[in-house]
Amino acid sequence: MAESTPSPDRALTRRKFFGITAMGGLGLWLGPRAAAGEVQPIEMPFANGQRTLVRFPQKRPLILLTSRPPQLETPFAIFNEGLLTPNDAFFVRYHLSQVPTAIDPAAFRLEVKGKVKTPLSLSLADLKAKFEPVELVAVNQCSGNSRGFSNPRVAGGQLGNGAMGNARWKGVRLRDVLNQAGVLAGARQVAFNGLDTPVVEKTPDFVKALEIGQAMEEEAMLAYEMNGEPLPMLNGFPLRLVVPGYFGTYWVKHLSEITVLDQPYSGFWMDSAYRVPDNVCACVEPGAVPKQTRPITRFNVRSFITSLADGASLARDREVTVRGIAFDGGYGISEVLFSEDGGQTWRQTQLGKDLGKYSFREWTVPLTPRRGGAYALQVKATNRIGQSQPREALWNPAGYLRNAIETVHASVA
Repeated sequence: MAESTPSPDRALTRRKFFGITAMGGLGLWLGPRAAAGEVQPIEMPFANGQRTLVRFPQKRPLILLTSRPPQLETPFAIFNEGLLTPNDAFFVRYHLSQVPTAIDPAAFRLEVKGKVKTPLSLSLADLKAKFEPVELVAVNQCSGNSRGFSNPRVAGGQLGNGAMGNARWKGVRLRDVLNQAGVLAGARQVAFNGLDTPVVEKTPDFVKALEIGQAMEEEAMLAYEMNGEPLPMLNGFPLRLVVPGYFGTYWVKHLSEITVLDQPYSGFWMDSAYRVPDNVCACVEPGAVPKQTRPITRFNVRSFITSLADGASLARDREVTVRGIAFDGGYGISEVLFSEDGGQTWRQTQLGKDLGKYSFREWTVPLTPRRGGAYALQVKATNRIGQSQPREALWNPAGYLRNAIETVHASVA
């Protein structure tokens, strides 16, 4: 299936049902609120890291990367508030600037077409009434999360570690909808399109595709709720694709079209964008160009300290509980180790409540500093198939897949 701009009928349907405004109005609705005290400076921990904290609709102050398209990062301290990331603190990532700003849920339709026996046009009410509801806790992580730490620097949004979030998603199984339509023999992929559109005709529409087997897995979901509430507008209202364990590029927002294909989908966002070196480490020497690439897919193993910020001050001989989170692409976390001496020695942490193999997993460990001076606190997770984290970050030209062991520097007086 070749990349193309939306058909006139599809564009007309969008204009009829959804309040997609001209760019001037869009900026007013989605732009950061500049009232006193609502735009605050913040410094990210890498070069050229000057940012502002801003408020967008339905959001608390988040870190602004761009306003058109909206790109908002979660302040890292929020991840210490609990395992589920609040809806109003969840990161935002768009690729196209014309995004829906008002959607009538009664008028919304999801079209299922292509290589199916019975094309479907489903309302939100149809999805809720005709299919079994399911719930799943899963991390959504932007492919470019942590890109700002790349060394050498790379192009793309210079994000810290906050382009991720963990939520309880509710919706229906993608495979149930596909089975209702009747997938025909020979189907190879399923393509997904949402209601955000390019400003200019030459910009490729944001369409992503999954292999048919992946689309038919039990956990792939069409979600209409997030943490017990309707999806926020900036996180895909009224319906988004949820692909647990896979990077957020596949989690198409404002999902309106599902197309079953008998050949691989061919489009910019699959063929050119979101690709990594096609080797075991998905990496190359810094500055090198990979000989071959493949689409980015699953998360690798990650872990963070959330209860202490870099530069923290601790009291000598006073116990403190250090806590944080770990996650991976769906095998589940089996162990988290903690070091107070920059990785020279390690000890076990205590794993917290298990919300499922796709969720953040909390860990805790007591720390009683016995000497004064500088401490290099590190944490390293391992999943159930033995995958762990490298000591040094692996490099690729797009700045994807960073999962190096992170260090929080602390001082003890």
